[in-house]
Amino acid sequence: MTKIFHSLLYISFISLLSSCLSDHKEKKANTKEKFEEETPKERLTFDHIIGIRYTEVRRRFSNGLSFDKIGFQQEPSWIIEFQSNDTVMAYSPVKKRMLPFFLMYDHGDVYNFAKEYFRIKKVTKDSLVFQRLQVDRKEIASGVKSDVNMIFYADSYIKNVLKTTASELQKPNGADTAFIRMLTEKSNQAPTDTSKTFAGRQPAQFISTSPLLKVEKKSTIDEFSGRTEAFDYLFPKYRIEIKNAYQDFAYDMKVIVDGQGNIHLVSFYNSLPELEESRRKIVKSIIDIYLRNLIKIIPGTTLGMPHSSEINLVVVGKKANN
Repeated sequence: MTKIFHSLLYISFISLLSSCLSDHKEKKANTKEKFEEETPKERLTFDHIIGIRYTEVRRRFSNGLSFDKIGFQQEPSWIIEFQSNDTVMAYSPVKKRMLPFFLMYDHGDVYNFAKEYFRIKKVTKDSLVFQRLQVDRKEIASGVKSDVNMIFYADSYIKNVLKTTASELQKPNGADTAFIRMLTEKSNQAPTDTSKTFAGRQPAQFISTSPLLKVEKKSTIDEFSGRTEAFDYLFPKYRIEIKNAYQDFAYDMKVIVDGQGNIHLVSFYNSLPELEESRRKIVKSIIDIYLRNLIKIIPGTTLGMPHSSEINLVVVGKKANN
């Protein structure tokens, strides 16, 4: 009996020891794996591509599309050339020439130049692949903000191997067209449903057909607040001034222009909740009397397909003799 007890005790001890060793190895492996993940990659060298000019030919989300569901389009526009391991030339559309920028190595495969952060994923003489990163308070933002992949081809590769042009390669592909067609069909099936609308790449247009009405498209670009050119088609805004109106008024409103060019009121600014119902009737009357009769409305389109989109309007009426 004693021998059996000692045997069982020995087996239990061996099992416990094996378990501890196994846990220790697993923890060690996990620690090693974590360490390897956190260990920065070596700084890249660009000696083999110095002097080669590259043009961005595609800019995609990680799903391979250049559009998202709100209508935002990723457009390739960069032209770059490495001058050395710490200098990158980039084309400035404002100054219309190549400008030098310091290439700052941050960590791992993350670099900064021209006020932007990039994860450099591929470097060859024929092509480059960068992931554009949104950095907030020295931390890389996760999700869609950093979900942008930029593909560059060497100009010589485009011309001599692909035998095409950068502008041809930059066009949306079949997958983009299929995606926009799907969004358009959903939008046109429920033209007044704000959950189905999306920004037209060519925004809806309001064209005056009467000397009594003036239309002005307002730009919302603001470099200091980060409002880029995309804001002008994502959130289009018009100011409409009506002469000889029945009275003075001013309304800030949001409307839907459907795929047929019809206008539908969504909302309007009203600081007095108790007047919501009466003022809604007034705003609808302004739309019916003035906007429907004195304006030609062209619906927003994306890849040539008309669809419902939201427009911000500031409508100002000025009474006669004012």
